[in-house]
Amino acid sequence: MLAWLLVLHLPAMVLWVGSLLVVTLILATHSRQTGAEARQALAEAEAKILKGMAHPGAALAVITGVLLILQNPGYYMSGGWFHIKLLLVLFMIGLDLRIYFRAKALRAGKIQMQRGECIALHSGVAVVFLGILVLVLVKPF
Repeated sequence: MLAWLLVLHLPAMVLWVGSLLVVTLILATHSRQTGAEARQALAEAEAKILKGMAHPGAALAVITGVLLILQNPGYYMSGGWFHIKLLLVLFMIGLDLRIYFRAKALRAGKIQMQRGECIALHSGVAVVFLGILVLVLVKPF
């Protein structure tokens, strides 16, 4: 059972994080477009990726993550690395929500986004994911 949960958990994380990275780059392009047709096409792409890939990936990653913890709670809960990893996962969820609501507001014409904000969100997702990888693979403490 543990192996199957990992087989689901890892691709779910890749789908979630990869989708967020793609959406933030699309947002950066969207923020600089002036043509209505191009802005509409980019907004539709953002929505499809978030709703069709990022959020299902996030849900599957969280569900399989909880099931993995339940399989061997002593192993996970005793490691200091794991508690920090959980904190980083919460940061990733926060970034996901920030990206989603900013993209939704941009699509509705309620806000303007600067390219720098999009790149900062992109960098935040990448740094948090790298932190998670280091903690899981190296287990530094």
